[in-house]
Amino acid sequence: MTGIREPDTEELLDRTARGDQSAMQQLLVRHRTRLRRMIAIRMDPRLAARTDPSDVVQEALLDASQKLPDYLLRRPLPFYPWLRQLAWERLVQLNRRHIKAQARSVRREESFDLALPDQSVMQLAKRLVSSRTSPSQRLVREELRS
Repeated sequence: MTGIREPDTEELLDRTARGDQSAMQQLLVRHRTRLRRMIAIRMDPRLAARTDPSDVVQEALLDASQKLPDYLLRRPLPFYPWLRQLAWERLVQLNRRHIKAQARSVRREESFDLALPDQSVMQLAKRLVSSRTSPSQRLVREELRS
């Protein structure tokens, strides 16, 4: 039983350089899952609340398709590290735009649930008021506890 051999990355790059659009699509799709994992691991959780890693990968692959002719002429890096670099640059741009921006900051969207359990609140209240020693302060302390 012989299976159809998948073309390797170099073969796809050569075919893409000759104008084969199908090879270009295969080349980009081949690395989509790996790029998504890389982005998901490195994405700030505050950014993840606004943007899905798949969106970052989609934009990086769009960048790659536009920059591919130049890459094919120079081949400065092996293909996957080049793609990873484009995805990383896209993630850095999103990080700057959404997290470091002053206007409508993601930080403002974080919810801070500072509610304490009743028992913790009571312990905190006892500690805060227990240092008072005068009779009037003891009455105030008892009043505060109740």
